[in-house]
Amino acid sequence: MSPLAEERYEIKQIKLATVMNNGHVQIFEDKHCYSVPYRFIGMKVKIIFSCSSVSIYHNHERIAYHKRGIKKHGYTTVKDHLSSEHQFVAEWRPEKFTNWAQGIDTSVKDYIAMVLDTTTYPEQAYRSCVGILALEKKVGKERLIKAVERATFFGAYNYTIIKKILQAGLDQTDPAEDIPPSVPLPKHENLRGANTYK
Repeated sequence: MSPLAEERYEIKQIKLATVMNNGHVQIFEDKHCYSVPYRFIGMKVKIIFSCSSVSIYHNHERIAYHKRGIKKHGYTTVKDHLSSEHQFVAEWRPEKFTNWAQGIDTSVKDYIAMVLDTTTYPEQAYRSCVGILALEKKVGKERLIKAVERATFFGAYNYTIIKKILQAGLDQTDPAEDIPPSVPLPKHENLRGANTYK
């Protein structure tokens, strides 16, 4: 009988992806991003990953290898992979934005956490967070807090909605006033109530 392999067998998955503008590809299962050399930005690559490693290939040549990271919205980055202009953006982390938001108000921090959690692409979420948090300087702390509370009430988590709320002055109204009163259903023989299905 042959001796056992030194490394244990791991099931691998294969995904195709396009390298994002920030020089990373994302594994959507855990929303974690991995860097590739910046010259591959915009190109299609193949990602082969297991529970412990990630290999990224372009035209059958391995261009990057990383240990698997499972931190949601996390980044695994080799600085040499990034161009100098992307190195600044690569230093953005979810904690940076939640800490910044906490300095404004807890409701803003919770809102930023939802933006980070509900946006598919981290780079897009980070830009949205920068835009939202920068609005504090334009409109003030209180208006931003009210806009965030209103957007949260309606379950809308992005920069555009906050900007529109502020532009329309909706942050100064009660969101409950926007919900029309419920209208009872008309009486009709073809309409059955909830008791029919018990």
